[in-house]
Amino acid sequence: MSAVSGIQKFSRVKPGTNVFFNTVMIVLSLVCIIPMLLVVSISFSSEEALREYGYRLIPASFSLEGYAYLFKQGGTIFPSLGMSILVTSIGTSLGVILNALLGYVLSRREYKLQPFYVWFVFIPMIFNGGLVASYFIVAQFLRLRDSMWVLIVPLAVSSYNVILCKTFFRSTIPDSLLESAKIDGASQLTIFFKIVFPLSLPVLATIALFLSFGYWNDWFTSMLYIDNPRLFTLQAYLNRLLGDINFLAQNAALLGVSQAQLLASMPKEAARMAIVVVAVLPIACAYPFFQRYFVSGLTVGAVKG
Repeated sequence: MSAVSGIQKFSRVKPGTNVFFNTVMIVLSLVCIIPMLLVVSISFSSEEALREYGYRLIPASFSLEGYAYLFKQGGTIFPSLGMSILVTSIGTSLGVILNALLGYVLSRREYKLQPFYVWFVFIPMIFNGGLVASYFIVAQFLRLRDSMWVLIVPLAVSSYNVILCKTFFRSTIPDSLLESAKIDGASQLTIFFKIVFPLSLPVLATIALFLSFGYWNDWFTSMLYIDNPRLFTLQAYLNRLLGDINFLAQNAALLGVSQAQLLASMPKEAARMAIVVVAVLPIACAYPFFQRYFVSGLTVGAVKG
């Protein structure tokens, strides 16, 4: 066997080191996967089995009581699901465009106000005005309370996403490519949408992933600004339903006969875990659609002769 020299010598991984890294990754993967499997298992367990055997990875008694109880609320849960899909779709699309546009402006060093706006965007990433100021701006100044837009606008732009776009545009998109487009008479909007935007799929997919997770999992905005039940998102509705289940479970002694019978027949633990599964599953299924852009965009952005 010929001796390995040069850069290959330093890029090799010893068998022992390789086994160690693989073991660590397997352990970390199990730490992430086992709790998820446990939640799914509990959601398919009967209340009697949970009281007798406790939490188990394999249900002692298979039951759909939790999901049956959850989908009995179909008159409100399905409209809430539609509202979540609508808010997530519009908010993610709008947020990607706004963050990318602002990030592109901040990446242009020839822009005279660029240093000022960089600090204008960076400072809120470290400090914020607090909940009272945010509520006043959104509810009183912008008058967005109890409308669909209050679920979209406050989360559309974040300093972190803007800085992420700025750094990507500055380090990846060649200035020579943009200068050649200017020489050909292209405007800044034409350069952005026809040159920069198509070459920025990795960062755009990353931002879209962050935004979609943020919109889908947001329930706090609905709690603050929404009173109309028709505007409840899935997370807000499930959070309220979970609160009702917890209230009934903690105040069983104060309930009347009919309410106590209802509580006794209600799948409390299974229903809680079914809520988690229903809330997480749709957005988890969306992740692979973003993953392919990470891989395909790794080599995009170079100037090709």
